[in-house]
Amino acid sequence: MGQIKPPTPAKLFIGMIFGPAPMKSGPTGYFFDIEKELEKQFGAIDLKSPVFDFTFTDYYKPEMGGGLKKIFFSFRNLISPQEIVSVKIATNRLEETYRLPQPVDGISRPINLDPGYLDGSKLVLASTKNYAHRIYLNNGIYAEITFLYSKNQFHPLPWTYPDYQTEPYLIFFQQVRTTCLTQLK
Repeated sequence: MGQIKPPTPAKLFIGMIFGPAPMKSGPTGYFFDIEKELEKQFGAIDLKSPVFDFTFTDYYKPEMGGGLKKIFFSFRNLISPQEIVSVKIATNRLEETYRLPQPVDGISRPINLDPGYLDGSKLVLASTKNYAHRIYLNNGIYAEITFLYSKNQFHPLPWTYPDYQTEPYLIFFQQVRTTCLTQLK
């Protein structure tokens, strides 16, 4: 019989898809406002990815328009994996605060926030959508393992999103993993 122990802490990250949409915003601009709000809720950001073109799907186009970009933030504070439920609920609420009350040029949703966590062996994404490869956690939130780590690299799974399989993303997540492992020592 195995011993029940608390899980190993993990590195929280949040991916943000955004476009050139008009925003409810303060004088500093919405991108800065959202970054500061994420830090307020989840602690200091320790790594930021480059801004990537998000051209892998048209799924978000009806609400967000074209010319979308994506950036990832990882946070200094490690989390318990079970906290991903409250993080996903919080990021959904934050998305709602930036939703436009009336569509402008057909755009009503300026941002999409996708949290996940990474530990030494895997990368996990949180979702509100059920599917065969997702496990129900709590409060309407599911989790999916997106990468496994072995033989010194991440390995995508059959359901891993195409953008997550690109070299720039893999490089960024390797940096996040290295930072996480350093923090766990």
